[in-house]
Amino acid sequence: MVMFKRHPTLLILLLVFLILPILLYLLWMPDLSKFKKENPRKTAFMEYREKEAREKGKRFRIHQVWVPLYRISPYLIKAVLIAEDDKFWSHEGFDYEAIQKAIEKDLKTKKLKFGGSTISQQLARNLFLSPRKSLLRKLREALITWRMERVLSKKRILELYLNVVEWGEGIFGIEAASRHYYGKPSSELNPVEAARLASVLPNPRRYYPTSDQKYVIHRSHLIYGIMVQRGIVHPEYGEILEEIESPQLESPKPEEGGSS
Repeated sequence: MVMFKRHPTLLILLLVFLILPILLYLLWMPDLSKFKKENPRKTAFMEYREKEAREKGKRFRIHQVWVPLYRISPYLIKAVLIAEDDKFWSHEGFDYEAIQKAIEKDLKTKKLKFGGSTISQQLARNLFLSPRKSLLRKLREALITWRMERVLSKKRILELYLNVVEWGEGIFGIEAASRHYYGKPSSELNPVEAARLASVLPNPRRYYPTSDQKYVIHRSHLIYGIMVQRGIVHPEYGEILEEIESPQLESPKPEEGGSS
């Protein structure tokens, strides 16, 4: 106490250090508990897309059909996890190895892209935050992700993500994407279709699941190959792929506010 009397600035700094995180938490933390049963009507990212279209004088319509997790093709769920967050079931919101690799890549290119995001981080960003990249937004994203992993079950996080993630111009969620690209409900997606849909998530307005774009063909091929290796898919005659000893998914440049 004598030290603080002699140096009151130290006491002020200590109080700020202790109180600031609490204030940030109270100011930035949305009510996540309601999403245990309630589905979000419109996400912050959807609102961003609407505003973006208005500023360009374009019409924008949201296509989204909510579907429970149990009615989504298991092939699609596995393909998305392989493509976007292979450690989803084991991590607590953050993939520190992926973050380290992303930082190392940023240092080499001398550009801060904030890569390595898990599905939980992507969901936090989609639901509540602006896609514009900044350290402040990343801090809010980390706080919300940390809380989300403690309030919501893994299955609920995955269900929310698959229903709100962008899958094309005005297309949000797997059910709308499945109907748009393949004319069928998401429950009927086969392994090849699932791999193609998962392959475009890093930049769904640049890549299209049904296209012959080289990136889509290559990335979906790798995702499908991993599904075969893990016994998720048992390829029939004529579906055997080239031997892939240890497939590595490429990380394309994601669109601003995209899924990575």
